[in-house]
Formats: sequence, C-alpha cells, structure tokens
Amino acid sequence: MNTATVIGRAGQDAEIRYFESGKVKTTFSIAVGRYDSKVKEEVTDWFNIEVWDKQAEFAGEYIKKGRQVVVDGRISISKWTDNTGEEKERFLIIANNVRLLGSKRDAE
Repeated sequence: MNTATVIGRAGQDAEIRYFESGKVKTTFSIAVGRYDSKVKEEVTDWFNIEVWDKQAEFAGEYIKKGRQVVVDGRISISKWTDNTGEEKERFLIIANNVRLLGSKRDAE
C-alpha cells in the first residue's frame, strides 16, 4: 500500500492554481527534522506536497510559511527529460488530507 504521513513546517506559503477545467491545485513544501545517527546531528528532509480540489482550496488559504501541518497521502514520482536530454525525477506527496497543528498565532 502506498501511503505517507508527514508532520512538519511549511517551507513557504502555499501556491494555489486554478485550471480552466475547474480543477484546483495547491503546492507547498514541508521541512521535517530527524536525527541522523551517522552524522550525529539533526538534519532536515524536505517534502514537496501537491493538493487537489477542496483540500487544495483549504491548503491555499491556510498554509503559510512556518505553519506546522500534517499531510496524509501517497508518494508519487514524476519523470521527464529536460531540454539538455538529461532524465530528471521528482518525488512528491499527493495529499488526501491536510491538517493544521498549533494555533494560528504559531504561524505569524
């Protein structure tokens, strides 16, 4: 089963896009801290998040840089060839559910 849950802080304000088809997409990134025993210090992992439709409108309005959020979804991999011929790959989480943690004051 392809499921992912991440808890972290938004790296930037969410960016919302409206399409002619009526679809809505919001994107943002989340920083998640973890302890790396190899280097014996805290490191930050970044996750790109993509949210669609009703959840996208919510995320677009409320996800602000620094806001603590929980994202439930699935991992997706996009592959493409850039204009130099190099193959590229991007991992992201397609969110099913986005929840805010902490108070509104925490994001200010």
